[in-house]
Amino acid sequence: MAEDDTQQNPFSRPGFIIGAIVVAALIIAAIFLTVLNLNRGDEAASPPPGPASPAATPTPTPDASEAANGASACGLDGEVLTGTVTTAPSAEWAYVRTVAYPTSSTFGPAASSPEGVPTCFQHSPTGALFAAATALAIPAEPTLVRPWLENGLSSGPYRESLLSDAENTSDSSGIRLQLVGFRVLAYDGETARIDLAVRGSTQGTTITASTVYDLIWEDGDWKINANVANPFDFATIPDTSGYIAWGQ
Repeated sequence: MAEDDTQQNPFSRPGFIIGAIVVAALIIAAIFLTVLNLNRGDEAASPPPGPASPAATPTPTPDASEAANGASACGLDGEVLTGTVTTAPSAEWAYVRTVAYPTSSTFGPAASSPEGVPTCFQHSPTGALFAAATALAIPAEPTLVRPWLENGLSSGPYRESLLSDAENTSDSSGIRLQLVGFRVLAYDGETARIDLAVRGSTQGTTITASTVYDLIWEDGDWKINANVANPFDFATIPDTSGYIAWGQ
């Protein structure tokens, strides 16, 4: 590729990926950056400018001991400790910049942080799916990355290093991202593995990617699992065969 092309194409700028490892776990934009960091060399993304949509209004919080025992931190009922999701759930779609994420009075998000970060999801496979899909969108607004991670990372040996990596988040414009499907790979009530299919495009270049989120139920909410060094997995995929279609 010519040097001028490298400078103009966001999918091929090495500077995008230096500090994007954590955000790669959280949004497909940074996942594209991580691809570069993994020496795949030609794909990265993050969304274009625009205001973040307001999150759901906070709801009363149950007793801390109840949350520790599995109850939702914001009082969402409908706890489900086994199972999966086999059909696309109904949702209202909100936006962070141009990245859509699902909302539901049943599955969450049912609260928000003072900074406007959507939080609190149902303790169920569908709640975990909504949490992962929200994680995809939130860091599209760079000012939300740090507060989201402060709340959205679990306790664990890798929490501080993941927070530190987030300080290097880049904001790149002109890249469109779209959630197009999902798979629930594993769910046992305490942990979940959610695979999201996402499509990203910029300047005539489009890729489809699989992003797997490792989640853990902690303090009455689904959080990115900081007990593992790399709480996500990424791969480009040729198409969305095998995924349940879902998105705005």
